[in-house]
Amino acid sequence: MMGKPNPNPAPEEEKSLRDELLGPILLGERVIKLAQEAESPKVDCTELARKVQVVCDNLRSVVRVVSGTQCVNERPIRRIVGEVSKNIERTLALIRKCKKHGGVLRQVFSMTTTADFRKVRSLLESSNGDLVWLLTILDSKDGTNVSLPPIASNDPILAWVWTFTYTLQLGQPKDRAEAATELGSLARDNDRTKFIILDEGGVMPLLKLLKEASSPAAQVAAANALVNITTNQDRVVTFIVESHAVPIIVQVLGDSPMRVRVSVANLVSAMAEQHELAREEFVRANVARPLVSLLSMDMGTVLTSPELRNEVKVSCAKALWKLSNGCLSSCRKITETKGLLCLAKIIESESGELQLNCLMAVMEIAAVAESNADLRRAAFKRTAPAAKAVLDQLLRVVQEESDPALRIPAIKAIGSLARNFSGKVPQVIGPLVAQLGNRDVDVASEAAIALGKFVCPDNYNCVDHSKAILELDGIPKLMSLLQINDRQQVHGLKLLCYLALNVGNSRVLEQERALNTLERFARPVQAQHPDLKDLFAKALHHLTLYQPGAQLHRQPLGL
Repeated sequence: MMGKPNPNPAPEEEKSLRDELLGPILLGERVIKLAQEAESPKVDCTELARKVQVVCDNLRSVVRVVSGTQCVNERPIRRIVGEVSKNIERTLALIRKCKKHGGVLRQVFSMTTTADFRKVRSLLESSNGDLVWLLTILDSKDGTNVSLPPIASNDPILAWVWTFTYTLQLGQPKDRAEAATELGSLARDNDRTKFIILDEGGVMPLLKLLKEASSPAAQVAAANALVNITTNQDRVVTFIVESHAVPIIVQVLGDSPMRVRVSVANLVSAMAEQHELAREEFVRANVARPLVSLLSMDMGTVLTSPELRNEVKVSCAKALWKLSNGCLSSCRKITETKGLLCLAKIIESESGELQLNCLMAVMEIAAVAESNADLRRAAFKRTAPAAKAVLDQLLRVVQEESDPALRIPAIKAIGSLARNFSGKVPQVIGPLVAQLGNRDVDVASEAAIALGKFVCPDNYNCVDHSKAILELDGIPKLMSLLQINDRQQVHGLKLLCYLALNVGNSRVLEQERALNTLERFARPVQAQHPDLKDLFAKALHHLTLYQPGAQLHRQPLGL
């Protein structure tokens, strides 16, 4: 059951709406009585009274319709009734002036208020038009209406949102699916419209439509609309979470037709990408279980097309990717449900977007494990079958795939797991060293970043890993990378500094003129990255100790 705000108004809320409708009715009756008592201008006052009477009659009709309608969106009613109340109050103020003036002043007053009467008549006509539009919507039983109420004449989006929202609540399944599609189209690439849909009560009917299993087409339309509305909107995602709708979304993901699950998995991705609160709430609702199950399922035995089967897996893999981003609890759930083994198998056997999404999920899980030793030991223990399968596939991608979009997340994931490797591991270090010479600067830079995590002082086995890089001829490749004038040059310099600290007595470093290279790049890089000052100073000092004659020729760098 979705929590507050409740789509089913409580009795006291219904009474509050009736009271809000009763206010302008009583005010209107007062205006009519005063207009009848006014002496001049009699004709104008009588006309106003007649228009107010029509407005009051329509207000009473709204009361009757609302009292007999369940789950109706109150927001448009309150907006319209609020505007009607203001217009009746303006009418009352004008009528009062008519009653106060008399004698010689009456003629003068009537001349100066002709424009006022015209303005108030126009306002009352607008109020009547708004109420007629509202009654047409509510009486139509499906919420369809192509006209615009006067209140929305300057902002048609408002009327469209109201119309589609009422269709979601009152229409037939086909009409409701179309209304959800229209709301989704309005929300696409328009942040203001997303806020209007939320503020005008359009999100809750979409969530309710998503829950109902009678029409898969309507569920798909509702999920797609919610994806568009939640994209780049923290406030909408927060509203959905605080409405306790996440368990319902997970339930629909687990027991709906496959085409519905695709859209719902996309909704999970959109919400998880947008807000940490959503990620945590999805973890509590155990969304990892249906996602991993769908990824693992042999869908060849289900009434499913290859295209739809691929769509399901692509969307589920993306959802796992977005859920894993910086979320420890989500990563734990995924690894506990054998998600890593599933991801490894897909990386091995699939290609394209599905393979990429699985790689991105592994990359995010590894990034969280990098800063959490418990997860790293539990999920990526090298002797565990799942961890071994993942590492094998990451290394295979780095070595065999040519697409940088695939290589980069694999390299990042290996780098995040650097602390898991003890002693010399050339089978792991080797593929990374090879990528230092990649013609794609982004790939080469990521390899430098990953290797930096193997040889940084925080890594207990940094010396052994540094020796492995030397033995694999990594220094010449690194020095070639440093000759490329690129914004990511700093990563190669950090790697060189770590190597200088760990194996500074190496002849290779001397032969490749590592000291001269550091001296040449230290000052400009330090200007942009002052936090590296100490690292550069220590590396330069260390190399100076081991290279003959270096002290005689070295120029002070002010480090």
